[in-house]
Amino acid sequence: MAIRFILSDYVDRAIAQAIYDKLEDDTFTGRIPVCKGVIAFASTLRECEDELRSTLEDWILLGLKLGHSLPVIDNIDLNKEPSLEPMDTV
Repeated sequence: MAIRFILSDYVDRAIAQAIYDKLEDDTFTGRIPVCKGVIAFASTLRECEDELRSTLEDWILLGLKLGHSLPVIDNIDLNKEPSLEPMDTV
């Protein structure tokens, strides 16, 4: 059985929805429409993808810390309260 990491899956699926544009000065911009404010700029497409992923990760962590409602992406809902198991079950 493969181990799944919900946060990694969320990031991957959000990045899959990214929209990239080449600007007039030959640089790139990327954004994820469902994640308001997540945008990146870079001189190459690869750098833009990397910067967008980093921006998204920071956006998610800050949103979770501040209790903001994050969008549900491909049925992954990070807004649910975590359930804790008793220590004796580990």
